[in-house]
Amino acid sequence: MKTVSSHEEIDLSAYIQPGDSVVCGQALAEPLLLTRALAEQRREIGPITLFLGAMFSSTFQPEHRDSIAFVAYCATGTNRGLSKAGCLEIVPTPYSQLSPLFDQERLPCDVALLQLADDGAGGFNLSLNKDYSLNAACKARVVLAEVVDGLPVVQGAELPANVRLDLVVRGGREVPASPRSTPGPEDRRIAERVAALIPDRATVEIGIGGLSESLLAALKGHKDLGFHSGVAGDGLVELVEAGVMTNAYKPRDRGVSLANMMIGGSRLYAFADRNPAFRLAGTEETHGPSVLGEIPNFHAANGCIEVDLTGQVNSEVAEGAYLGAAGGQLDFMRCAMNSPDGRSILMLSSTARKGAVSRIVPRIESGVVTAPRSEADLVVTEWGVAELRGTSLKERARRLAGIAHPDFREDLLRAAHPLAEA
Repeated sequence: MKTVSSHEEIDLSAYIQPGDSVVCGQALAEPLLLTRALAEQRREIGPITLFLGAMFSSTFQPEHRDSIAFVAYCATGTNRGLSKAGCLEIVPTPYSQLSPLFDQERLPCDVALLQLADDGAGGFNLSLNKDYSLNAACKARVVLAEVVDGLPVVQGAELPANVRLDLVVRGGREVPASPRSTPGPEDRRIAERVAALIPDRATVEIGIGGLSESLLAALKGHKDLGFHSGVAGDGLVELVEAGVMTNAYKPRDRGVSLANMMIGGSRLYAFADRNPAFRLAGTEETHGPSVLGEIPNFHAANGCIEVDLTGQVNSEVAEGAYLGAAGGQLDFMRCAMNSPDGRSILMLSSTARKGAVSRIVPRIESGVVTAPRSEADLVVTEWGVAELRGTSLKERARRLAGIAHPDFREDLLRAAHPLAEA
């Protein structure tokens, strides 16, 4: 293992060969010193393929396609610019399948770029994410790591001994900025309706974004909730500190909040640092049906883009652009439906484009269905709650039209999906 300072020039051509497949850490775990060096040295290195996750930095730009072929599982975050420029190939796969795909080498990795924390005891910690990049690193020919000062050392995120580091760059100080959205009044109304559906002592899975943050805030009056989710954010910390998120009634990881990655700021870092009541785990635990199946009263709350009148869900196509990011939605929906007393909750505002279009639609025009109608349970907008489990197609159409924006309700029923009219 070679160790260098962040102030030294990094020659990536000594490690990355033309034709290599490179995988880098995603979201807040992007190793910025390494990815910026890759972007700058791309022509000297030669053509490579780069696999991206959800990215929050502006490191990679469309002009970099002169030497980099971009592949990702989603076009969210700053990947949107690459997608709009036509230089991003999207692999449409559930988030939980990415780790097995790298394990099986169906997704290749010659070089892995990781962000790490120093654990202070001679080892390293993955810190912010325990995602597929670890599986990729286990198969890589070369592993390059950036150690960032001030990152938390997190339970469950210890770097395994079988990951050999070829280069360690010490002294990094920067991570990508965490995206924060300002919830609007519609978000708060939806969150209040969803919070009313979640009982005390439930274990919750909650996605990311302004609507999810609003939901976490709306849960402050609850008691003894548990947390088992793909993503942990600052809202989790507020609930733990308020005595709401105790995890006291979870059958496993009792007393511990569990997530696959962290997307937040300094408050979240301080909370997670060496905290025995917080743990990161791989998707085999956070999303795995055998694990989720052991959790009673499991409530999964996730956002989506549109729902048709039969209960089909689109979470991958927005305004005609394919974004991917199927994420763990279907994993969590199915497990919540099978959990004793569990519920699957889909959240969306009733309109888009400043009220010009309805997000409750007669049919999914793109043809991309993230979750089939057979998995539909509860759908919530600012106008109400539609309970779909156990209802006929015709009744679903009536209930979903009833929670659409009033300006669209009559048109929706007139244009109902032919299946709903059968």
